[in-house]
Amino acid sequence: MVKVKNKKVIFLGLRVPDVKTTDLYSDLMFEFLKNGHELLVVAPTYTGKHSQIVMENGIKVLRVPTLNLFGTNKIIKGLSNLLLPILFKRALKKHKVVIDFDLILLPTPPITLVDVGLWVKKKSKGKLYLILRDIFPQNAVDLKMMKSNGLIHSYFRKKEIKLYRACDSIGCMSPANITYVKKHNPYLSPNKLHLLPNWENLHDDSITYDEAAIRKQYGLENKIVAIFGGNIGLPQKMENIIDLARNCQELKDLVFFIVGDGTEKDKIEKMVRSLNLPNVILKDGIPRNDYNIILSLADIGLISLNEDFTIPNFPSKVNSYYNLKKPVLASLDLNTDFGEIQEKINCGYWSEAGNTAELKKNLLKLYNSKDLRLELGQNGYNYLVENLDTTKAYEQIMRNI
Repeated sequence: MVKVKNKKVIFLGLRVPDVKTTDLYSDLMFEFLKNGHELLVVAPTYTGKHSQIVMENGIKVLRVPTLNLFGTNKIIKGLSNLLLPILFKRALKKHKVVIDFDLILLPTPPITLVDVGLWVKKKSKGKLYLILRDIFPQNAVDLKMMKSNGLIHSYFRKKEIKLYRACDSIGCMSPANITYVKKHNPYLSPNKLHLLPNWENLHDDSITYDEAAIRKQYGLENKIVAIFGGNIGLPQKMENIIDLARNCQELKDLVFFIVGDGTEKDKIEKMVRSLNLPNVILKDGIPRNDYNIILSLADIGLISLNEDFTIPNFPSKVNSYYNLKKPVLASLDLNTDFGEIQEKINCGYWSEAGNTAELKKNLLKLYNSKDLRLELGQNGYNYLVENLDTTKAYEQIMRNI
């Protein structure tokens, strides 16, 4: 265990749902609380119209009303992200928060929070730690949402450089992330960068459920289930998964169960309807408990990354597959090192995004052997236990700050 030196911590985040729920950042915040830190989380409110400080499961949270940050067009989203640091700073002042933090935690996205993070750092003389989960603006250029070297790209690139310079330490998702950031930001000291993989609390195996009832409710009776849960946007390129489903219609007991929302959801729904695919079940959203149960009974976890990426993305959802011992079938761009890591773990198969024939071959390996699915799923779980639980993420942050 790392000895606590930085007692007072502020976390400036974007995607922080009610801390009563479990997710990537909520789990990390509970780990800081458990280790004796005085903690303040600053994050958007998803319902309220006024900023307020509330206690969420023992954690103090300053909820700040913002413009629409998700599921909107890129102009509104861009404006919302530009205003975010102004709104956070105003709320901190309004509620007379004493700015004397030892540690400022700042995840990306968005990079625009650097302005409020740097303000807190200067006032408190604390350490600024970047949890780098998103390499922006290059990812937007890759997805043709932004023109390379245009005015907007240049503005955000300057923000990115400002962010990297301001941070005392930067935790990257994978070795390829570290290599990429070093290559494109040679001014940075290599000592600033280190590995901080995504993390997850271990699943509670004592939870029971009525599998037959859930299967009947969601049309999964007597089915082998390949599941995808999460954002359905340009980064995921779900067309590649739908094309796989189109090429697997002869497998009558196989179903692709897709849960999520995002900017490309309508497009994917229309694609499923136009192709008349009975082997695809597409859900807007289901109760979290039901999703966890379906994930528990599923046979294969699906990953999809857009082939246009030049940055090394790393899918965070894979940890939930590892946690529930699901083998992973991935459609990947060639710049991520996720496939290489997956091969090392021996937890599933991957193929180049867009190569449906190869993806189907890999699917059939899993489809045809329950024993293989169990073996690969167990390998992923073992890797999670040894490397990716939340306690290890906390210790890694504390060691490097």
